[in-house]
Amino acid sequence: HQETLTLLWSFIVSMYCVGGMLGCLCSGYLTAKYGKKKCLLFNDVVLIVAVLHTGFSKRAKSFEMILIGRFLEGIGAGRIPHYSIAHIQYAGEISPKKLRGFVNVTSSVFLALGKAVARILGLRELLGGQSLWPMLMASCGLPALVQLVTLPFFPESPPYLLIRKGDLEGYRKAIRQLWGEGRHQAEIDDIMKEKATMKNTKILSVLELLKDPAFRWQLYMIVILTATVQLCGINAV
Repeated sequence: HQETLTLLWSFIVSMYCVGGMLGCLCSGYLTAKYGKKKCLLFNDVVLIVAVLHTGFSKRAKSFEMILIGRFLEGIGAGRIPHYSIAHIQYAGEISPKKLRGFVNVTSSVFLALGKAVARILGLRELLGGQSLWPMLMASCGLPALVQLVTLPFFPESPPYLLIRKGDLEGYRKAIRQLWGEGRHQAEIDDIMKEKATMKNTKILSVLELLKDPAFRWQLYMIVILTATVQLCGINAV
């Protein structure tokens, strides 16, 4: 029945957001405990499992597989705050100081490029037709697979190794692997300053943050901007 189809389609569309909300609940804890590199690798596995469900759903004649795939994709996107944020942080932390700003900007460029490519591939003349849509839904697994294969050859973020783990030897090894054997005292000084700052900084709970008058106007600004983005019509488009 048409009403049943509409309900199922609404569930499929909404399941991504449900998974995203659940993923966000554990994103901060997992990133702090296991580091950005391990979390990105785990996210790649989740996304590959998700696209296997969506990609083979038509062959299996199972809309439940689309629901599961969309839910897992949402968890993957939400666990590392919208996924791209961890990439930006990791890329910035492993970059030399003189290239850090450039690397952070390129992340936004590739994010916009990815959205544009996805829109183009979604045209009915390409992968958005009746026969090829499973390939379109599974296409996001390709970048995840490439990252899953290549990222293990990169070290963990030096700030994470030194600040969170206190692993001085691992920190030095990562520095040498990333930046060579030269002098990198400026980058090292920045990380040491960050470590000293974190020691003297109290981690606030959500309730304490809401009650602290020093952050009130910043919170107002963030809430207004976030709500405006959600209400501007981009999700409808």
